[in-house]
Amino acid sequence: TGSSDPYCIVKIDDEAIIRTATVWKTLSPFWGEEYEVHLQPTFHSVSIYVLDEDALSRDDVIGKVCITRDMLAEHPKGYSGWVSLSEVDPDEEVQGEIHLRVEVQGNQGGRRLLCCTVLEAR
Repeated sequence: TGSSDPYCIVKIDDEAIIRTATVWKTLSPFWGEEYEVHLQPTFHSVSIYVLDEDALSRDDVIGKVCITRDMLAEHPKGYSGWVSLSEVDPDEEVQGEIHLRVEVQGNQGGRRLLCCTVLEAR
């Protein structure tokens, strides 16, 4: 139909912790959802997978963005901007990018607080 029904899954070290709402029938979804996640001091990465919801078969993975611990260390005041999606399946072509805001906040009882805002995608 020329459109998708996209949503995002957020994973910390390959463990799914968040699922956004589905934005129906669009190639330019807007979420504006914000989450606060308590990170273990030993975490390695936060990945955001963009999927296309499909009622009749398995949902299609459109692509992903991976935010590593090193990337967060390079941006101690946080990061905001467009990040290109990378492929999940090497046989699939990926086009698109996701606009997000990520910030790591102080220590709370030995844990860091990650604030990640998934704003939109295209």
